[in-house]
Amino acid sequence: MTVTLVVLGPTLVVLTFLAITLRGASEDLGWLRVVLLADLVYILAIAALVVRRLTRMVAARRARSAGSQLHLRLTGVFTGIALIPTVLTAVFATITINVGLEGWFSDRVRSALGNSVEAAQAYAQEHRDGLTQDARALAGYLDLAKRASLGTSGGGTLADGELRQILAQGQEQIQRGLEEAFVIDGTGAIRARGEGSYLFDFEEVTDTQIGQARDGAIVLIEDKEINEFRILLQLSAYQDRFLYVTRTVDGDLLQLLDQTQATAQLYQQLERDRGRLLFEFGLLYVGFALILILAATWAGLWFAERLSRPVGRLAGAAQRVGQGDLSVRVKEEAGDDEIAMLGRIFNQMTRQLKGQRDALVETNTQTERRRRLFDSVLGSVTAGVIGLDPEGRIDFMNRSAQRLLALEGERYGLLLNDVVPEYAGLWARLQASGAETEQEEIRVARGGKLESLLVRIATRPGLDGAPEGYVVAFDDVTELVSAQRMAAWGDVARRIAHEIKNPLTPIQLSAERVNRRFGRELSEESAAKLAELTGVIVRQTNDLRRIVDEFSKFARMPEPERQRGDLAHLLRETVTLQRPALEPVELLDDIPAGKVMGEFDPTMMRQAFTNLIKNAGEAIETREERDETPFAKQVSVVLSANGSHLEVRISDTGIGLPQDRARLFEPYVTTRDKGTGLGLPIVKKIIEEHGGTLDLRDAEPGADGHRGAEAVIRLPRIEES
Repeated sequence: MTVTLVVLGPTLVVLTFLAITLRGASEDLGWLRVVLLADLVYILAIAALVVRRLTRMVAARRARSAGSQLHLRLTGVFTGIALIPTVLTAVFATITINVGLEGWFSDRVRSALGNSVEAAQAYAQEHRDGLTQDARALAGYLDLAKRASLGTSGGGTLADGELRQILAQGQEQIQRGLEEAFVIDGTGAIRARGEGSYLFDFEEVTDTQIGQARDGAIVLIEDKEINEFRILLQLSAYQDRFLYVTRTVDGDLLQLLDQTQATAQLYQQLERDRGRLLFEFGLLYVGFALILILAATWAGLWFAERLSRPVGRLAGAAQRVGQGDLSVRVKEEAGDDEIAMLGRIFNQMTRQLKGQRDALVETNTQTERRRRLFDSVLGSVTAGVIGLDPEGRIDFMNRSAQRLLALEGERYGLLLNDVVPEYAGLWARLQASGAETEQEEIRVARGGKLESLLVRIATRPGLDGAPEGYVVAFDDVTELVSAQRMAAWGDVARRIAHEIKNPLTPIQLSAERVNRRFGRELSEESAAKLAELTGVIVRQTNDLRRIVDEFSKFARMPEPERQRGDLAHLLRETVTLQRPALEPVELLDDIPAGKVMGEFDPTMMRQAFTNLIKNAGEAIETREERDETPFAKQVSVVLSANGSHLEVRISDTGIGLPQDRARLFEPYVTTRDKGTGLGLPIVKKIIEEHGGTLDLRDAEPGADGHRGAEAVIRLPRIEES
């Protein structure tokens, strides 16, 4: 349809031109009307199609459909290519025609055409005047001859034979000569013929012409078909006789005269219709141009759509590919041009990409399964694991590593030495030695706590043997080290208690006996001195016995005799007993009023609570001795039930905890000048024997921002029956 419409446009232009140029002046205008009607129908149809297509293009452009912008741009280019030359040609043609018409209607052309007409008319008039004079002269000659005849014969008439002779004589006397001369009557019949006048050359005279001559007029007859001028006039001396003479003229000059007059009339008509001609020409040109422009526009729209449609499909498909849909395919155009090849190559590319993506997805799925398994395994182990790249930057860290090192958030891409400076020495030793593994126990301080970590760094060899990374594995061995030390101290305590306790009683008895035996024999001064020295021995022996008893308790802690009881009641009794002992330190408590049931040994648990409250009071005394700044002296005891556990918090505003707080549970490790260092290890043993835990941490900051110590005890809880 597009090809038909495009070809039909120039065809209608040619038909319209032929219908206008080849029609005659008097021909029927039906064919021209049909052609013009076809032109109008074509213009309306193409205009409607163009408007419809443009509307669809604008709607597609507003909807931002793929290829719409390119389609609109190509249409504009093709329309401009068709429109601009047409407009320029119209302007140039109008100017050229106007200039040409100015040359046609110039004064010189007008003057030359007028002179030609005047010359031809002068020639014709000369012949008319000469023939008229000759006819009048011949008629006068005949009239004179008639009158002379009347005077001679006394009133007789001339016969037709005599008249012929007189006519011939008179014809010879005419200066320019006459081709033919006839004398006719009122009916047009010949009465006399002159010299060279023949019947076969006689042209009959009409009654109208005879009537005009009878009225006294000289009738001039111009017969341009046979190139003759004829004059008919009445002979006044004769009754009902008319002179009828002819003269031959140059037919080319007469024809030239007619053509010149017709040309002059046409020139004048064209000059009068000059504006109308320009308007008609412009209108005709606009019609032709409109047909051609619409045909070219429709061709441009069709061609632009043919170009932009595959490109638009490719753009839409590429957009879907960008969104991840690799199953999209475009319609492959027929042919072997670049656009058709582009569609085939695009489909081939998407098929290959889909295959590669499916393979990658499958590989990624397997990798993800392995990674989840790897993360699950590493996340479930209690040891910390850190993966390093060859430069020592972190590329993996499990949750245990973050917990042990008290790290928040990811630290990927950072150097191990910057994240954990304590590992720098071990890392440097591994790099310097070139060994596959290095191991060391490293003490790390995090959150105010000093912990012992057993760290092992291993090399991950690559396929070429060069290190492709490193694995750092570490675990918290603080409890293990503490347990080993506690076990060692327990063994030492048993040995010391056994070795020291036995000689203490004999030493004490011997000192007392020496004092009694020799005190009476010595002078009073010497006896006093002896009593003082033996008293020192007895007192020191008692101190050693007390230490040995504590060692014995630490070394051989008796099994707790657990029984159901109200832990809240036990704790209230302990607080009540310790409140007077701690004065002026304020002892606060937050203990539920109801029963809080648990299984415990009341004696051992009372000992543990008492020891912790006394330690809190002594920590406040130590701070008071070291810091003269006034502060709130408070010890707080809180009991709460959290799920399946009972939690007892004993906090103070004292001196606080040291960084290496894990060693506080070792024997003879204390922060007080007068402490033995056995209280906390005994309390820890009591709590652990009851299936609970004891944790030392920094208390909440007070009004002055200072953090004291807080002991947190967690014990199993039982439901009240």
